[in-house]
Amino acid sequence: MLAPLDLDGDPVVVELGAGTGRVTDALARALGGRGRHVAVELNPALAARLAARHPGVTVVPGDAGDLPALLRGLGIGRVDAVSSLLPWVAWAAAPIARRAGSVLAPGGTFTQVSLLPTAWMPPARRQLAALRAEFGAVVVGGPVWGNLPPARVLVARR
Repeated sequence: MLAPLDLDGDPVVVELGAGTGRVTDALARALGGRGRHVAVELNPALAARLAARHPGVTVVPGDAGDLPALLRGLGIGRVDAVSSLLPWVAWAAAPIARRAGSVLAPGGTFTQVSLLPTAWMPPARRQLAALRAEFGAVVVGGPVWGNLPPARVLVARR
């Protein structure tokens, strides 16, 4: 999920749906204190745990559907990368692709994990269509067999 992201220099990276912090851990290691890492998590208890575990990460307890406003509140206009683990219900509630696209800098990358066994289902097809509508071409990564259930990573660039 992180491989397509350009994490050189001092990037501003936003993580949507940080949850228990598996991607937060990997991003924090990859950044090594460089740049700015913002993790957005709707569940206040999970957000509090993440903030305690990662003092160098700006953890925002909030709704990813409010991404532009959340970032403005932090004094951030554009970001270099957005990495999303958001479930379909979040995509159904807000135009996530459009909101992420509105804050992504030129040359920036958006990644979304999608579960492979459900790729044929209407919500997964709507998610992919929303990404294509916002970004044009979307690269659908191969299976990630180490994930249970197996997943794929959707990669869109601005």
